[in-house]
Amino acid sequence: MTELRVVATAGHVDHGKSSLIVRLTGMDPDRWEEEKRRGLTIDLGYAWGELPSGREVGFVDVPGHERFIANMLAGVGPVRSVLFVVAANEGWRQQSEEHLAILNVLGVAGGVVALTKRDLVDEDGLDLAEEEIRERLDGSVLSDARIVRVSSATDEGLDDLRMALDDLLAHALPPAEERARLFVDRVFTISGAGTVVTGTLGGDGLSVGDEVELYPHGRTARIRSLQTHKRKEDRADPVSRVAANLVGTSRADLARGDVVGTPGAWRPTTVFEGVLRPVRGLPHPITGRGAYKVYAGAAEADARLRLFGSARIEAGQEAFVRITTTRPLVLDVFDRFVLRESGRQETVGGGAVLD
Repeated sequence: MTELRVVATAGHVDHGKSSLIVRLTGMDPDRWEEEKRRGLTIDLGYAWGELPSGREVGFVDVPGHERFIANMLAGVGPVRSVLFVVAANEGWRQQSEEHLAILNVLGVAGGVVALTKRDLVDEDGLDLAEEEIRERLDGSVLSDARIVRVSSATDEGLDDLRMALDDLLAHALPPAEERARLFVDRVFTISGAGTVVTGTLGGDGLSVGDEVELYPHGRTARIRSLQTHKRKEDRADPVSRVAANLVGTSRADLARGDVVGTPGAWRPTTVFEGVLRPVRGLPHPITGRGAYKVYAGAAEADARLRLFGSARIEAGQEAFVRITTTRPLVLDVFDRFVLRESGRQETVGGGAVLD
């Protein structure tokens, strides 16, 4: 089976994420007519291609607009590698900062920065843009990321970007889990085939004929067929983009944020404890009085927050917390989560699950 890896995009709206994926793969990740009409990514998009080593890479293209941050979180949550995009003619913007904050609290393993639209800026401008990016990335999970100057209009730098992505993925660590977890981000029905779920597979692999459990609901199903990058496979291994055709369930039984996994291996919960850190530079404290949403894997849930040992957490601090959610989540120790405050509509922090 061909070695597969998954990379999520990140970056401000209209900085050229989707256009770059088109040039890298020959596929348009925007699926909806409204997205094509407006030239704006609204929901998650998917594409794939081959890197110089022969390694296949699947891309999860996420929205850059702040109104669609929940969709961005569903796409980047299960993924450990990122292609961070900044336009040379606009530089660092609001969603550049928020997306980086999210990547920091998720603890992504690494990434490559694409400095796009290089054809619109002279060499001095490119140097200044790269210098600003380096300053912004200092101390972050992308502080050592390679910056590649590219243009989707002229294809300048695309070969360098492919090689940088290849090198990034060659050093990516495999998942340590021994239990399969397919983080569902799409559910649909195909006439004559039945229910299909797609998502990013972590943990152990899945095989045709396997019995699987649908979390958090507890129902079981059987895998009729598997596809990765529209290629039929007898087995799918992590970390990869997977489409699973399921027997014994219906579209109504599943939703984005659910998990298809090893039967009996996971215990969905509405209460977990963890360590919470505010995002870098948060201008106000996190308290237990706010209305929050928590994001983990591809799931989103309303949440209540209880802080231990302090009534508030300031930027630069951390605290042990208990989070209670309105929706059962499929979590493991050391899973990462993101916390957003509903009233301010902003990402305030995140951390790791401890219990």
